[in-house]
Amino acid sequence: MTAGGQETLLYLPAVLHREHKRHTGGDGGIDNEGGRDGEGREGVSGHGSQKAHPDYLATVDVDPKSPTYATVIHRLPMLSPGDELHHLGWSSCSSCRSTAAGVPPGGTHTTLVAGGVLSGDIHFIDVASNPRAPTLAGTVHAAEVAESADLSWPHTSHCTPDAVLVSCMASADGDPAGNGFLSIDPATRRVLGRWEAPGEGTPHGYDFWYQPRHDVMVSSGWGTPAQLVRGFDPAHVAAGGYGRTLTFWSWSRRAITGSVDLGAGSVPLEVRFLHNPDAAVGFVACALSGELVRFVKDLDSAAGWSTSVVTTVPSVAVTGWALPTMPALITDFVISLDDRYLYMACWLHGDVRQYDIRDTANPRLVGQVYIGGLLSAPKESGVVLADAAAAAADGIVPPSSPTVVNGVRVRGGAQMVQLSRDGRRLYVSTSLFSAWDAQFYPDLVACGGQLVRVDVDVDGGGGLSLARDFVVDFGAEPWGPALAHEMRLPGGDCTSDIWM
Repeated sequence: MTAGGQETLLYLPAVLHREHKRHTGGDGGIDNEGGRDGEGREGVSGHGSQKAHPDYLATVDVDPKSPTYATVIHRLPMLSPGDELHHLGWSSCSSCRSTAAGVPPGGTHTTLVAGGVLSGDIHFIDVASNPRAPTLAGTVHAAEVAESADLSWPHTSHCTPDAVLVSCMASADGDPAGNGFLSIDPATRRVLGRWEAPGEGTPHGYDFWYQPRHDVMVSSGWGTPAQLVRGFDPAHVAAGGYGRTLTFWSWSRRAITGSVDLGAGSVPLEVRFLHNPDAAVGFVACALSGELVRFVKDLDSAAGWSTSVVTTVPSVAVTGWALPTMPALITDFVISLDDRYLYMACWLHGDVRQYDIRDTANPRLVGQVYIGGLLSAPKESGVVLADAAAAAADGIVPPSSPTVVNGVRVRGGAQMVQLSRDGRRLYVSTSLFSAWDAQFYPDLVACGGQLVRVDVDVDGGGGLSLARDFVVDFGAEPWGPALAHEMRLPGGDCTSDIWM
């Protein structure tokens, strides 16, 4: 994978929202209309025509010189409705180049791995034969995963020199304590079983990253799947339904070496090491507490790694919302290939933040741009900052009007981010998880999500600006409004590849 050059294509999953029953049986979840769902009330959301059509992989033309620039040029449907396609990985990437035997005959970055978190199916998609029109190469079905590894809810996938590794958020029967890591042969797509040694486990599963030079893998945990599909309920956080620990593993022994409790209400999601394989430094973003936590190798600590909060996006006091304070809800971040900048998305507040992380212990905010969010356009949303001056002192100054690009209203808030290899273009999508989209941004589900681009100033020390010539409106798709999620660039990108 090389750093330079203008990408011409982008791949991302498009989810056709199916009905989820939220907050039933007496759950007291947040109702974004300003109240709380009570006992006996079912918060049901969905789009009728979408129930019969599968989710699909969208191929987007991102070449400014192309006549089909900023459009979906191909749609590859999956096998059946209800996947909830979420994250994408590669069956082989830069890590496979650590040994001659690791590079497949066709080279690396030929096949995408797309897990359906709700269906449990894991799809393998050929993007090499015709990059502009990918085809389905095969599917590992949920039944095989359940029988061979007792796992479900596939989330993050990373290639390793000898296998595709997929984090799964629950056992086959949905128990979050049964979460683990699925190992798949990339050539035959045969399930090899669980990656972790017998008896090893964590309270919750979600994301992971590994770095063999330091014999380490680090993993995070989101929450209990049965609760996630009902939407977010703060009571579930207090009851232990959401993750709060960062777990460190021995990569060679496949065993836990220690864990760090990041605190009640932290909910650690995405986790990344720096790209430099010699660097024993990484970050995890805590969604609910708004904290960016740095972890470093520390042989004197019990876990072998120590953590510290290096920056926080505080919750803000609001009126016109279900709760008196609104968290930023940090849902994704990406590190530039030169390890100079970190870009962080705050889904509820709506802003993307750019930090200079050359001093990893002291990130410095150097850029910020708002893309949707609940704090923008208060006259329309009804959500108003209770103390705008206090929010501004914390760097939270949302615009007074909604985000509109080329006449398209952006729905939802900045959620998934992907950076071009040269560090100059940041792509942003707006959907988190369909049940949560329906809860916090009903118009996102009704009208569809968007893909936008942010231009990055890397020559002048930082700065972000929304590109006014690029928007892909998934509200105008042929099978109805769709929700766009994680993005992949052909040849690898800033969140897919691990160097050995």
